[in-house]
Amino acid sequence: MGTLGPVMADASPKLPTISAQDLLAKVQTAKVDGLSGTVSSSADLGLPAIPGLGDRGNSQLTEMLSGQHTARVAFATPDKARVSVLDNQAERVWTTDGSSAWAYDSSKREATKLTLPAHKNAKPEKAEPRSYDPQAVAKQFLDSIDPTTNVAVSGTEKVAGRDAYKLRLVPKTDKTTVGSVTVAIDSKTWVPLDVTVMPRSGDKPAVEVGFTSVSFDVPSASTFTFTPPKGVKVTDQKVPANNGQKQIPKQVVPKQVVPNRVLPRKPVGSGAEKPTVIGQGWDSVVMIRNAQTGGLTGNGPLAQLLAKAPTVQGSWGKGKLITSKMVSALITDDGRVFAGLVTPDTLQAAAAKAPR
Repeated sequence: MGTLGPVMADASPKLPTISAQDLLAKVQTAKVDGLSGTVSSSADLGLPAIPGLGDRGNSQLTEMLSGQHTARVAFATPDKARVSVLDNQAERVWTTDGSSAWAYDSSKREATKLTLPAHKNAKPEKAEPRSYDPQAVAKQFLDSIDPTTNVAVSGTEKVAGRDAYKLRLVPKTDKTTVGSVTVAIDSKTWVPLDVTVMPRSGDKPAVEVGFTSVSFDVPSASTFTFTPPKGVKVTDQKVPANNGQKQIPKQVVPKQVVPNRVLPRKPVGSGAEKPTVIGQGWDSVVMIRNAQTGGLTGNGPLAQLLAKAPTVQGSWGKGKLITSKMVSALITDDGRVFAGLVTPDTLQAAAAKAPR
């Protein structure tokens, strides 16, 4: 557990005082039967624009790490969820009622239906993409609390019309680019309503995801049904009974705006190995071996971006270093990719410790 600081008073709204330790305990045991609302997310990690692409191309390639997005979300225990993402006058929908799941992209006029196996003991993964779920985003940071983190209740605020406590996490280390993380926690349900990540330098949030409206009434069953519009191409798939994972084709899943700890969870490219985490807490760096970096060569826009990045070398080898106010990434000549919310020096130090 990190250092638990004192409770700070706040004029509005007036709520009973609570310690950081008690607030964390309530968040960890919070449970609601359902909710619905609108989530707004924004990310500005200081990534450079990719040359040679228009606004649409830039949006598609950097959407995971930049831009503003709005989603309508709904959830009902144990296995019903729906996310509708609105971007550029287009809509992408991911929904499941427990027996089937749909992924729909209005811009492509395509929908995929998955028939899910009946399994009494199966516990489906939470359906909505984590980036549009303030609870999931908050959990990523709350799970990272360790002795290198100062933790304090920093006041109260109104979020989506509800009274909330503000829990502030401040890394003690200067090796991370994260300045602080503030989680707004509902004072009645103890559910995280908003997460704001501030960079070590600058006064504008690097990442913020939170409810602009929310209801904790259980949504009706019809909320999670989907009927494809006329003329939409529908692909039917069935998940094998022995496959516990429910996977939606990547081309129609709503893209994530706030990545898990702003680091990749899955291998990059079909030949990539599972990510390896180097270090702990705020200093942690993800390494991916055998990353598919074909798009970084030739005359493509990504290659142009990489060509402008400085070449660095050390005991780990030689490669290109891409940095922003929040994210550092190192692409080595031997096909490894390192990334983290750390300083460039910390990233290279991690590379030096990494297995080949």
